[in-house]
Formats: sequence, structure tokens, C-alpha cells
Amino acid sequence: MRLAKRVSLVSPSITLIISAKAKAMRDQGVDVINFTAGEPDFDTPEEIKEAAKKALDQGKTKYGPAAGEPQLKKAIVKKFERDSQLKFSLENIMVTNGGKHSLFNLMLALIEQGDEVIIPSPYWLSYPEMVNLVGGKPIIVPTSAANNYKITAEQLTSAISPNTKLLILNSPSNPTGSVYSKEELEAIAEVILKHEIYVVSDEIYEKILYEGTKHVSIATLGEDILQRTIISNGFAKSYAMTGWRVGYMAAPVELTKVMTTIQSHSTSNVCTFAQYGAIEALENEEDFIVPMLKEFSQRRKIMLEGLETIPSITSTKPLGAFYVFLDVSSTGLDSLQFCQALLEQEQVAAIPGGAFGANNCVRLSYTTDSNSIKEGMRRLKNFVDSL
Repeated sequence: MRLAKRVSLVSPSITLIISAKAKAMRDQGVDVINFTAGEPDFDTPEEIKEAAKKALDQGKTKYGPAAGEPQLKKAIVKKFERDSQLKFSLENIMVTNGGKHSLFNLMLALIEQGDEVIIPSPYWLSYPEMVNLVGGKPIIVPTSAANNYKITAEQLTSAISPNTKLLILNSPSNPTGSVYSKEELEAIAEVILKHEIYVVSDEIYEKILYEGTKHVSIATLGEDILQRTIISNGFAKSYAMTGWRVGYMAAPVELTKVMTTIQSHSTSNVCTFAQYGAIEALENEEDFIVPMLKEFSQRRKIMLEGLETIPSITSTKPLGAFYVFLDVSSTGLDSLQFCQALLEQEQVAAIPGGAFGANNCVRLSYTTDSNSIKEGMRRLKNFVDSL
């Protein structure tokens, strides 16, 4: 079969190697500690499920508007004004099939053949692949642990060329848990405005923060930067709704119209009754998020304390999301070798940092119970000590 050339531009996921091996071991009855999950281990709150059930009973089972149910779009507009003092109209908002879909719609609408997209590394693994699929060129900018894996204004300036179209910014970050401060974002915004590029701010983890850290959206730093910012968000992480596939995007009206047209010819509307669950999530979020965040905070504390007993590997302190990013370069193993050996010797599953553009690192997720985290840290220490 003669396949389209574009598929050759997409790399297979190295995370599948670990995931498949871990699954096979669990199927054989092996006690595997799983630190790979990129989703909360909590069930979707009952109130959200009940709202979707009610919508089903009311016959919300038909096609809906491609850009989203008006009631959900109104709730999203209120959310932006409440949380960030951003004033959007319904025309700025588009509901998508998950946050990932909002980003893919954006790439299709904005990026042309040869356009460059700047992606700070470590990055969420799908960013470069999306750019490749639409014919763009990912420009990877490595960041350092010394700066908590955040791109600086100086690095951004150096990476910009006449072909640069877009910067992808993720705060709080997957995989590092780093969070950009207002001052850091102001410096980045100044560069964006000077060079007249655009920025997409992926804010899917905005509610999952620790130690009093505040989320700041780059879009809030003035009208000029707002006009060059696209905000991507969704319900998967903060509301334990990964399987619901409801995301959204806020963008300039001209761009939203184009993305809506694209979506109308690909997926049509987002699952209608699921959108009514999303409305409930936005209108009563404190009831769900506060207890989940309290539990994540405790798990984070346990994992960080466990890592302190392993001085030969280092990590930055995550202030958001639910990941810890470890530098394992002192072991002499690359990320895949480390994860394969850790799984085989100690039955602990972790994600190789090579998937995120950092082959000297490993990502651990604390979306599992506290006892498993304690045991996983003990096994990790055994493994590193054995090296």
C-alpha cells in the first residue's frame, strides 16, 4: 500500500514499549507499581455524571453546533472572566473533542508548509508530531533544570527566524510540572509582540497547583498580547474527565471561525450530552477540585521525600500538574534503558524522558495511591543503588 508521505514524519511513541511490557507483566500477576499514567486515578465526580445523565434523559442526543453548545460556551466565557478577568464573546470560544483536538485544529488552521513552530523542551510529546503532520517545522529549544525547564526571553529571541509563526507554551507543564511566573511571561510576551508571532498557551493543568502557586495566563498581560494568544484548555485533568473528550479553545474570532469550519468537516460537534457534564464541572468546580488537589499534594510530598533518599538522581520541584521529572544521567543509562531496567528489575513503570525531548530524564506520575508511591520509591532506591 502506498501511504501518504506525511505519516513518515510522525515518530512511533517509545512510551508504548514500557506500557506494553508493564501490561504484559500485570496480566501475568506481577505486582507492577505504575508511575506512567497521565490522568487522575479519581472517578469523574457524581454531579458531573448526573448532569450528563439528565441531558440524556432530556434528549440531548442529536447533532449540535460545530463550535459547541451555547450553554457550555457561555459557561466557558464566565470561567475566563472569573478566573483570569478575560472578557471573551461566544464567538471567541470553540468546544473541541479534548484539549489535544483543539491544538490539532489550530495547527491545521494556522501552520503552513515550512512555517516554524518553537517548542521548548522538555515538551508534551504530541506537540512536534502535530506540527510535522501539517507540514510545519518544529524548532526545539532545550531548557535547563537550572531554570526549572522554562524557556527564557533570550532563548526565544535566538530561536526566532523570518519563518517563525507560533510559540507553544505549556504552564503548568507536562512533563516537568514547572509553572511560569508573571514576570517570566511578561518578558516572553515582549518578544512575541516585537517579532509579531503568535503563542498558544496550553493551560490544561491550570487548576493543579501547589504551595500557593498562582496560574497566570499570558493572555492576561495586555490587549496586544491577547490578540496574539490562543488558549487551549479542557476538562480531562482538573475534573477527572479524560474519557469524556471535551476541550475548548479561546482565540481571535477570525481564527475561531476557521477552526470551526475545519471541525465541521472532521468530527462535526463534540458529544452533545458530554457537554452538559462539562457545564456542571465549570459551575461547581470547587466541590471537585479541592479534595482532589489535597490528595495530590500529599502524594507529591511522599514522592519528593522518597526521592530525597536517592541523592544520585536529581529532580526539580514541580509546582503544578502531577509529575516529577528526574535527571538520571548520573546512572550512565539513557531514559529508555533506565525505564526498561527499572521495570524488569524492580517492577516499577516510568516514562522515558526521550519521549519529551529529554533523553537524560524520566517522568514519574503520582496519580496512584500513597502506599504504592512509598513502595515505588523504595524499589526505585534499590534499583539506583544497585547501579
